[in-house]
Amino acid sequence: MDLSEFEADNTVSCRLSSAIPDVCRTEDCCLGIDEAGRGPVLGPMVYGICFCPISKKDDLKGLKVADSKTLSEAERENLFHKLDEAKSFVGWALQVLSPNTISTSMLQRAKYNLNALSHDAAISLVQYALDCGVQLKELFVDTVGPAEKYQEKLSQRFPGVVVTVRPKADSLFPIVSAASICAKVARDHAVKSWKFLEDLGDMDADYGSGYPNDPKTKSWLLKYLDPVFGYPQFVRFSWSTAQTLLDSKAVPVHWDDDEEDGEKAAARKNCASMLSYFGRGKSQSTARETHRFFSERRLKTLDTL
Repeated sequence: MDLSEFEADNTVSCRLSSAIPDVCRTEDCCLGIDEAGRGPVLGPMVYGICFCPISKKDDLKGLKVADSKTLSEAERENLFHKLDEAKSFVGWALQVLSPNTISTSMLQRAKYNLNALSHDAAISLVQYALDCGVQLKELFVDTVGPAEKYQEKLSQRFPGVVVTVRPKADSLFPIVSAASICAKVARDHAVKSWKFLEDLGDMDADYGSGYPNDPKTKSWLLKYLDPVFGYPQFVRFSWSTAQTLLDSKAVPVHWDDDEEDGEKAAARKNCASMLSYFGRGKSQSTARETHRFFSERRLKTLDTL
């Protein structure tokens, strides 16, 4: 799977897709949706769709697709190649949501939780298929949140399409299993080939499964936590695991509210205020090594404005 578009800038999200089979533009089609990487604190979340003519459901079943979580990495890779080779009647598309996109969305002022982010990613992929001319008649989805509400939401958004939302849909419907495989293969590739924008030196790539309860993942998070700048962008810093470590290991920051004077707030916290920093004389400066964040950007300290 070619992820070069995402690898060129893994701080933002991107869409990847196969060619649209001609038959999908002329025959009624079914489409399945599933995701990979919803729970991990590391790496992207990938939403995938797979679609084919309803008349080709048995052909798809003959490829022996299954829920990606029940398959080994080698089995997933083999099945993805089979799906890709069946391009005369099978199409797929992916929305790769970067860790940075996930965290900044979840922590923005107007709350945008993971369920809403997931719903929007799924809806945008279905709309993409429709915009490409896919004659969509049946939609099968692995639920996010209450299945009945999600099914009603999708049915209203896509009138004329028969929508089925079920828990564990990836083990019930082959078209959802196929979407699951595409999404999981893409996430595996993205995690393995992740290009760190930060200078981490001789980086330890043994970060385990990426799930918050994995001891290897926790150890990696501790090792690469910068006390001032936090985590590399490989980490979903909105996850409670990451936030707990930041609260306990990173430099504390006090954000003054509008009702409290900055100088008084700093004094209460036994800290220097930002304004007092600019009033320091040169004699108060102490020589110390500049952090790489500043040196890489050629930023220098000012003691006067």
